[in-house]
Amino acid sequence: MEMHQLRYVVAVARTGNFSRAAEQCHVAQPSLSQQIQKLEDELGERLFDRMKREARLTAHGEAFLRRAVKILEEVDAAK
Repeated sequence: MEMHQLRYVVAVARTGNFSRAAEQCHVAQPSLSQQIQKLEDELGERLFDRMKREARLTAHGEAFLRRAVKILEEVDAAK
């Protein structure tokens, strides 16, 4: 698990869209999608239900998001 993956999950959750999240994170959409898929594989759980133009958090995604936000806040506070 890497920090940029946490940031990507938060961005997709907030925007509800992989393309908008990629723009917000200044990365290519395929790269962002690949990193989230890699994280999901590592966790053994899907974080998002992917629809044609929308991404919604799964129950596991909701739980993960809460922790990811706390981790990112702690990292920012430590800086």
